[in-house]
Amino acid sequence: TAAMRNDFAVLILSHGRAGRVYTIPTLRKGGYTGKIYIVVDNEDEQQDEYIARYGKENVIVFDKLEAMKHSDTMDNYEKHNIVLYARNSCFEIAKRLGLSSFLELDDDYTAFDFRFEKSGKLAAKHCTDLDRLFEAMLNFLYESDSLVVALSQGGDYIGGLNGKYFAKKLSRKAMNAFFCRVDRPFSFFGSINEDVNMYVTLGSRGEKIFSVTDASLIQKETQANAGGLTDIYLDVGTYVKSFYSVMTMPSCVTVAMMGETHRRMHHNISWVNCVPMILNEKYRKAVSPERVGDHGKKEGTAKKGDCQAGI
Repeated sequence: TAAMRNDFAVLILSHGRAGRVYTIPTLRKGGYTGKIYIVVDNEDEQQDEYIARYGKENVIVFDKLEAMKHSDTMDNYEKHNIVLYARNSCFEIAKRLGLSSFLELDDDYTAFDFRFEKSGKLAAKHCTDLDRLFEAMLNFLYESDSLVVALSQGGDYIGGLNGKYFAKKLSRKAMNAFFCRVDRPFSFFGSINEDVNMYVTLGSRGEKIFSVTDASLIQKETQANAGGLTDIYLDVGTYVKSFYSVMTMPSCVTVAMMGETHRRMHHNISWVNCVPMILNEKYRKAVSPERVGDHGKKEGTAKKGDCQAGI
């Protein structure tokens, strides 16, 4: 296949893990040939180690204090070891690099998989042509006029085919792997659960935000991967984490118990109360040609598109 387009790059967000940016070898092993940049903040004590390992031209250092001025943490905690500031700096970084689109990733991915049904079970196979997969995701991003599209996560497929997630083909969420357009910037908010806060709030305003269920990423367990966000997760747990999304969208987000052996609180989204639902065209009311429309249309001028297909 042809090499990855030049106006696209992968931005990997990292902090304090210069020797453990697992995502880079995973991308190259998966056949990605394009640009990769590591995004770190100027307060990272391993900043020089990142540059020594990956080259100055491949490490983007952003001003954390400046980013803090433009980010809403939704709290008054003093801790600032959060990914929010890096996420909100990516659009400006991508613009500065002359990109038209980018993929925002964390640093702890070990595989990119295709998901498919095989012999009545949900199967997985490692992707060996990430250029082609990423191009397909970008085509979907632009052709659907979405704000952001994403790959799914391993945990989404709990229950296999019985879990019903895979059968959706498109989910209204976006986490971890964000395909973004530089000309359609948006902000994340909240010290934690910033991705959920983003997709429920912006989704409620009619923005198209999707994850595809045919492809996913595999990452190391958060609480087993020291550094970065791990410390704040251990501090406040998933109970407080989930409540950030309740704060931003109390009309559709609650907290509920999840897990089998390790029970914990987690956010629970009522999608019917969250995002505009797209109705099948077959439910569109027919307009009688004899009837003059509400907008003063003349007889016989009713045409497809006069009625909304969804609200």
